Amino acid sequence: MSRLSEFSLDDRQTLLRIAHESVLSAFTDRALPQTPSSPHLSELRGVFTTLYLNGSLRGCVGYALPVAPLYLAVAETARSAAFEDSRFSPVTRAEALELEVSLSVLSPLAPIRPEDVEVGRHGLVVSLGANRGLLLPQVPVEYGWDRETFLQQTCHKAGLPFEVWRRGALVESFTAEVFGDNRVRSTLPSLG
Repeated sequence: MSRLSEFSLDDRQTLLRIAHESVLSAFTDRALPQTPSSPHLSELRGVFTTLYLNGSLRGCVGYALPVAPLYLAVAETARSAAFEDSRFSPVTRAEALELEVSLSVLSPLAPIRPEDVEVGRHGLVVSLGANRGLLLPQVPVEYGWDRETFLQQTCHKAGLPFEVWRRGALVESFTAEVFGDNRVRSTLPSLG
């Protein structure tokens, strides 16, 4: 069953362009993007920006909670993914021109019973005390996990015991509209 997209093709292209321009602006004197004309892109939303270089993960940073207007959250998370993801060295000028971007725009979080979690549909947040872990909906699909493994791995991401989802942790879900680019790069300004 196909789901309707919340974001139009124009909205998607705008957000992807903002992500690219945000990364490129670190190498120039360009400012971060201005407010887009679509009011939909100014709504407070959670978003994760994932960067790929030659098909390999190059950085991923996001906001699980809606703390900023979507267009600004995309700009901030893209720049953070490029330069502040502790798993990678900062992106170079040459790499910045070759990056591919994938955006995961999140729905609001809602409590969910573990038996209602649908692999491939739901992303998860598991919280207990100060510990909190999040995995996007595409993660269990990429790794071939079943529901229980997905819950366990989300606990692990939070720094919690694997089985804490069964006893006392708060389990919340969200959905994500995921889209990326292959052709946006041709419309971007050069670093020239």
